[in-house]
Amino acid sequence: MTLPKRYLITSALPYANGLKHVGHLAGAYIPADIYARYLRAQKREVVFVCGSDEHGTAIPIQATKEGTTPRAIIDKYHEAMRQDFEDLGMSFDIYHRTSDPLHHETAQEFFTYLNDRNELEVKETEQYYDEEANSFLADRYIKGTCPNCGSDRAFGDQCETCGRTLSPDELINPVSTLSGKTPVKRKTSHWYLPLGKHENFLRKWILEQHRDDWRPTVVGQCKSWIEGGLQSRAVTRDLDWGIKVPLPEGAGKVLYVWFDAPIGYISATRQWALDHKKDWKPYWYEKDTKLVHFIGKDNIVFHCIIFPLMLKLHGNILPENVPANEFLNLEGDKMSTSRNWKLDMRDYINDFVKTENGGTQCVDMLRYYLTQIAPETKDSEFMWKGFQDAVNSELVSIFGNFINRTWVLMHKLCGGKVPRLHEEILNETDKALITDIQLAKIKIEGLLEEYKFREALFEVIDLSRKGNQYLQKNEPWILAKKISPNRPGEEVSAADLPAQEAAQKRIDNTMHLCLQLSANLAILVNPFLPFTARKMMHMMKVVDKMLDWENAGNIKLLSVGYSLREPQLLFRKIEDSETEAQIEKLKSGLKKMEEPKNPAPQAGGEEIKKETPAKPGIQFDDFAKIDLKVGTIVAAEKVEKADKLLKLSVDLGTETRTIVSGIALHFQPEEIVGRQVTVVTNLAPRKMRGIESNGMILMAEDKAGKLHFIQPGTAIDPGSSVS
Repeated sequence: MTLPKRYLITSALPYANGLKHVGHLAGAYIPADIYARYLRAQKREVVFVCGSDEHGTAIPIQATKEGTTPRAIIDKYHEAMRQDFEDLGMSFDIYHRTSDPLHHETAQEFFTYLNDRNELEVKETEQYYDEEANSFLADRYIKGTCPNCGSDRAFGDQCETCGRTLSPDELINPVSTLSGKTPVKRKTSHWYLPLGKHENFLRKWILEQHRDDWRPTVVGQCKSWIEGGLQSRAVTRDLDWGIKVPLPEGAGKVLYVWFDAPIGYISATRQWALDHKKDWKPYWYEKDTKLVHFIGKDNIVFHCIIFPLMLKLHGNILPENVPANEFLNLEGDKMSTSRNWKLDMRDYINDFVKTENGGTQCVDMLRYYLTQIAPETKDSEFMWKGFQDAVNSELVSIFGNFINRTWVLMHKLCGGKVPRLHEEILNETDKALITDIQLAKIKIEGLLEEYKFREALFEVIDLSRKGNQYLQKNEPWILAKKISPNRPGEEVSAADLPAQEAAQKRIDNTMHLCLQLSANLAILVNPFLPFTARKMMHMMKVVDKMLDWENAGNIKLLSVGYSLREPQLLFRKIEDSETEAQIEKLKSGLKKMEEPKNPAPQAGGEEIKKETPAKPGIQFDDFAKIDLKVGTIVAAEKVEKADKLLKLSVDLGTETRTIVSGIALHFQPEEIVGRQVTVVTNLAPRKMRGIESNGMILMAEDKAGKLHFIQPGTAIDPGSSVS
C-alpha cells in the first residue's frame, strides 16, 4: 500500500463561549493528538490544526450573560482554551481562531467562489422577528415549549431537556429571548447550499466508498440523513456577529457559523504555512494528502455531508476518514454546563496538575483514563472511582511497577549499568519475551492506523504486564543470593563457581531484556503518554530521537555497559479522599444550580427576606474620606495555600496596584480579567500571606451568598473617581 505524502489532522474547533470539559477532550482532541504523535514518530509529514470557533449566537449570548462584549468573550476563552490544551499536552502545530482577518478573508473567498459558479441558491423565506428589539432572531434567540417532551427549556435549534433537534417553527408558544415578547414572521432572503442536488454523490461517496472503513455509527448517521431527504441549508443569516457576506445585497447578513467554522481548518493551515514559509495548497488540493477529521458525534453531519460537499464544489480534497466518537457521561449522568454537572479541563488542571503532588504525571494519568474509556463505539462513563482504579491498578501497579522494579534491580544487581546479553543461554522464556516485544509493535501500529486507540493502549499495558510476569518467573533477586558468599571474606570454591557464573548470566539476561523492554515501552507509550515517555528517556539518558517508531521492536536500543540514572516513580496513587472530594464537589455544584433563585414565600404570601444588620450612622465628612476609583483587573491568580484569596493586578489609570481579595471561592482568575471594579484606594497597605495589598475591591452579596462586583454600567476610563 502506498502511503500518503502528507497528513492533515484536524480536531473540531471548540466554541469560544466557555471552558471545555473532559468529554470534549476525550471526543475530539486526545484521539487526534495520539494519531498525530504516532505519525510524527513514523517520520511522516504531518500538520495538526485546531482553533477557536468564535462566531455564531453562542458568543453574543455568553457576552450578555457576563455583561460584556462578544470580542471580550472570545479573547478571554480563546486564550483560556489554548492554555488548557497546552497544559494537557495537545501537540497542535497551530491553534488558530476564526476571528483572525486571514480566516475572514478565506471564508469570504470560499463563499464568493461557490456563489460565482451558481453552486448556491437564493431563497426568500419567513423568519421570526422581534419588533421591540428590531432584529431577526437566530434560532438560539427563540425559546418556547418543546413539542416532543413538553419542557419549557427548548430553543429554536434544540431542546435542552430531551436533546431533540428542533426548528423555530416547531416550538409551542415561542418568545424572543431578547425582549420576552412573542415574535412575528417577516420575509428575508438568504443564500442556501442545495444538498439534495448532490445526493447521488454523497450516497456513493459515503455509503459505498466508505461503507467498510468508516465507523458504523458514522455511516449509520449519514445514511439516516441521506435517506431522510437532504434539504437545502442556509449559508447566511441575519446577525451582527460574524463574517460579513461579501456582496452588496448581503448587507446586514453574516455567514452561518456552520459554514464558516470548518473553513477554519483551511485558514489555520494557511497561517501555519505563512509562519513556516511553506505552501499550504498541497494540504488542501493534492490527492496525495490524507485528511482526517476528529470530532464528536454531534458534528458528524457537518464533517461527513456538508463540509465534504463544500470541499468538492470548491475543488479541494475530501476527508479520508472521520473517526467520530460518541459522548462521555459523568458519574451516571450526561455532562451539562447549564446544570453544572461537568468536569472542566481547567478544574482538573487546577485540582491535580498544578498542585504540589501534581505535574505532568497527572496530565498523563488523565490522558490514560480518557483513552481507556474512550467512547469510540458507544457512549461511555467517566467515574472518579474508575479513574482511581485505572491509575492505581494499571498505571502504578503494572506499567510503573515494571519500570521501577527494573531500575531498582538494575542498580542493585548490575551496578547501574546495562548488562550484556548472553545469547548462547537464551531460553524459551527469554525468546517468548523478545517475540512479545516485536509483535506488540505490529499490533499497536495496526490498531493506530485503524483509529482503535483503546485497543492499542491496552496492548501497551499488556506488554508491561508481560514484563512483570517475566521478572517474576526469573526472580533475579533469588539468583543473586547464589552468587554472594555466605560470610564476608569467604572465597568462592571451585565447585560453586560454575553455578554462580550461570546465575550471573541469568541475571544479566533477565535485566538486559527488561531494560530493552523498558526502552520499547517508552516508544510505544509515547503517542498516548508523552510526558511519561520523556521521563523514561531521562532515566535512560538517551535523546528523544530514540522515540522514533522505527526503533520499536528492537532489543538492542540500550548499549551494554551504559550507565543509567536512578529510578523515578512515573506515577502517584490517587487517594480515596481525592475522589471523594471530587464527587462531593460535583454534588454541591449541582445542588447550587438547582436551588430556587427566589426564597420560598411565607404563608401570608410575602417573601422571607434576609436582613443585613444596619451599621451605625456616620457623618458625611467620614464618608468623604473614602477615595473610590474605577479600576480594571488586568491579571489575576490564586494565592498559594489560601483557598479564599486571589492576587489581583488592577489598572487605576496612573498606576497598577496589587490587591489581595477574598473572592477565590466565587470566581476563577480567568473569569475576571478585564472586569471593571470599584476600588477603595486610600486604605493603609496590609500584608496578606506575605503579599502587600494596596486597596479593597467593593463587592455586593446576594441572598444566596454569591458575591458580585460593584462596577460601572458602561466601560469607563480606569482611574475615574466615584462620588
